Amino acid sequence: MSPPITPTMVAQVVVSGLLAGALYAMVSLGLALIFGVMRVINVAHGTLLTLGAYLTFWLFVLLGLNPYLSLLVTMPAMFALGVLLQATLVRRVVRAPELSSLLLTFGISIVLVNGLQLAFTSTLRSVEFLTGAFVVGPLALSKSRVVAFAFAVGLTGLAYWFLQRTRFGRAIRATSQSPEVAMVCGVDVERVHRVTFGIASALAAAGGSLVAVMVAIQPEMGQVYTFKSFLVIVLGGAGNYPGALLGGLLLGLVEQLSSLFLTTQLSEAVAYGLLVLALLLRPTGLLGGRAA
Repeated sequence: MSPPITPTMVAQVVVSGLLAGALYAMVSLGLALIFGVMRVINVAHGTLLTLGAYLTFWLFVLLGLNPYLSLLVTMPAMFALGVLLQATLVRRVVRAPELSSLLLTFGISIVLVNGLQLAFTSTLRSVEFLTGAFVVGPLALSKSRVVAFAFAVGLTGLAYWFLQRTRFGRAIRATSQSPEVAMVCGVDVERVHRVTFGIASALAAAGGSLVAVMVAIQPEMGQVYTFKSFLVIVLGGAGNYPGALLGGLLLGLVEQLSSLFLTTQLSEAVAYGLLVLALLLRPTGLLGGRAA
């Protein structure tokens, strides 16, 4: 017989869900940006997260660089890679039928994953940097997850401020709403597309750097985060940036609560059930789609 569920146990999983949800939200924001601005379904988003995780791992192993300071390297590096991918490949499927972008980015993902497997094999690797937990009353909070939460909230807030308060951020939002009108108003739409894809790739890389400290990494790990990112933007609303935050927190809570009340096999199926339920009851998302 399983032990009785106490209020402390519920509080523990709720806090854990919020910590995980903030990371999901940050990673998903990049996917929401790409779809909102270019109508591109980027299946390679999670693979870019994996690249960020591996770059953090090797910077830690070879140079002893603090994995959180490695964000100063991984984010610019993945920004540059994102700009390159958009300028050479992704630009060809912008505003094309969504199946075209799905197939293209799926191909990019396969190439990158196979490249990682050839270079580093499928051996699990980890960054053993921050272990243990903060004890707050009856709750034990993983140090790595608390720090990841802080970085995720900070980067998500910075990205949202950039979109709302800067001139280029307003250009991104204008392009999302109507690229034709934005172009007439003098916005360089092609440049907006390149920078948007770069920002999204940088956010994915940040997620990879933070994940590398929490769990073991391997070349195919990004597939899980791609699925979760899609689920988050379906929950929040495709192209809705505040919705990505809400969807991420909701997914984190649902995952953790289901692990408390259900068996391991059933709790893993909850995310899929949540996706189906969202598509049936609220296909435009909790906050609707395409909001800035």
